[in-house]
Formats: sequence, structure tokens, C-alpha cells
Amino acid sequence: MLDLVIVGGGLSGLALARIAQSRGLTYKLLEARDRFGGRIDGIDGVDLGPSWFWPSHSRMAALVKKLNLTAFEQWSTGDALFEDRTTVQRGQGFASMAGTYRIAGGMSAVVEALVAKLDRSSLLLNAPVQTITQEDGVIVTTRDGTDYAAHHVVLAVPPRVAANMVFSPPLPVAAAQPLSGIPGWMAGQAKLVATYPTPFWREDGLSGDAVSQAGPMVEIHDASDPDSGKGAIFGFVGVPAPHRDGEHERILAAGLEQMTRLFGAKAATPEQLILKDWAQEPFTATRPDWDFNGPHPRYGCPPELRSLWDGVLLLGSTEFAATQGGFLEGALERAEEIAAILSK
Repeated sequence: MLDLVIVGGGLSGLALARIAQSRGLTYKLLEARDRFGGRIDGIDGVDLGPSWFWPSHSRMAALVKKLNLTAFEQWSTGDALFEDRTTVQRGQGFASMAGTYRIAGGMSAVVEALVAKLDRSSLLLNAPVQTITQEDGVIVTTRDGTDYAAHHVVLAVPPRVAANMVFSPPLPVAAAQPLSGIPGWMAGQAKLVATYPTPFWREDGLSGDAVSQAGPMVEIHDASDPDSGKGAIFGFVGVPAPHRDGEHERILAAGLEQMTRLFGAKAATPEQLILKDWAQEPFTATRPDWDFNGPHPRYGCPPELRSLWDGVLLLGSTEFAATQGGFLEGALERAEEIAAILSK
């Protein structure tokens, strides 16, 4: 019997696997996708998921240093743009993410470095979980019928994704209802990314920041990676998830038109134009996540979710972190919290 099964190979799951391995615990990490990283994803050093951590995020800073990666400040030099439905105004507003940090090579570099330090025989891709059964500890059964028996299982997946799993016996209503009511942070969002040979807007004295009332992107930032020297712009798509469904090509075309309005003719011919719609990722978002557009929730682990199945079943995603829920820092914080529970 294993000491631990970790369901989910995002930052929290990988960080917990790293702690478990350092303690000599036996574990399996089961990732449903064909890649590790969860909500962290990228292409050519450009983030398709989370991009930033803040100066106060000491765990992220320590991890980046330990993994011999390079953090750099978000580019914020130059004029910001503001777009209403008729005009583009220059020098209106400010670089809203100035002072935050990004990772050279993208956040995917953190994932790759963590995976490289883990025992690959303990990591499984393409292993979606079919059922989780309480039986002399816990048995986790993957879709291909393989059973993994362990003393504990940690669900390091977004709360509503966890709530949709099949449990035997079923979770009590007092736990199932609050679990299904916790929105996954940014789970229903979409990012549009355009890459270019160089960050040409900097030569024009632009920061790459823009706010738009015209859309489809409502908040735009410079996403260039210093390792490659190439340019990239990304924007959060303001079209609600239900209205994006089935409109991928239309949103791409409208996004390219918007890039050109804001940054000029050079923006019309990107090397790559990518729409990453997280609402369409079943291992990230559920249908209720499509409708969440509120402010950052007050996350944490509610009392009714703290001792499921007498403490055998634990919830490990960033949303359950005590103070930094939703952030990358929260994923590391929750991994530490779970490790402390397991050591008792």
C-alpha cells in the first residue's frame, strides 16, 4: 500500500510530490492530461495560464531560486492605451501589473524543473480517475481500471472538478454542497496570445498595456520572454464563457483586428495567434465555472471539508490555502499545509 496518491499534476500536486519524495514516502501522482502543469501552460516561453507572482510571495521566490530559474519584473515602461468603442487613447492609465514577477521561459519552466526532480516512475500522465473508494485507507481507480491503494489521497484539482468525481461511499451532503460551491480561480477565463519576432511596440514607446471597452480583450499586457528575445502580447478575453462556446475562430479574428487597432500594422501579422479557453478544459472548469465573474473569493478550507473520511481524503488545490488561495503562492502554501497534516 502506498503512503499517498496525489490526483492532479499542477503546481500544488507537484510541490506535494516533491515534499513526499524528500520524506521518503511512497506515492503515485495521477494526471488526467497528457502534460503536467494543470492550469499552468505555455508555448515558447509565453504563458497561456497564470503569468505572475508578487513580491510578497516568498514561497514562489524561494522555489524559483531553488530550481535555478530566473525571475524578472513585468515590463511596464512606456505608455498604456485605453480603447473605448470609437477611439484609442494613448497615455491613459498605467501598467497595472508593474512590480509583479514572471519567469524566464514561462511558468512552464517551473513545472518542467519540478518534474525533473521527481521519480518519473511515480508520475503518470493520461490517468484520469474513475472512482475513489474508502476501503482500509483509500483505493483510487483510474479509467483504465488500475487500482492504487494508499493510506491517503489528495485531490489537487479545482474544487468543482473534485466535487464531480465518483466517491464510494458518496460524500455527505454537508461536504458535497460546499465543495461544489467553490469556484475554481480563473477556471472559466480565456486568454488570447499573439507572438511576434520582436516586441516592436516598445520601440514606439508603448508598454504593451491596454484596457478596452470594445473587446474582445478587456485587459492586455506585454507577455514577451527575455530568453527568446521575441515579442508577445496577451489579453484576457471579456466575452463570457457561454458566449465563447463555438466561437473560437470569430474571437481569434476579432482579437487580431483589436491588436492591429491598438498597436498598428505590425500587429496584423503575428507568428502565432492562440486562444486558450480554460472554460473548455474539463479538468479545469465545470459548467458552473462559466458563470463566475466575481471578485477574488475568500478561499480557504471550510470546516466541513477538513476531515473527510476521517482524514483519509484531503483537498489540495490552491483554493484551499489558508491565506493565498487562487494564486501560485497558494498552491505551494496548500502543499505545505497538506504535508503538515500527513506528518501528524
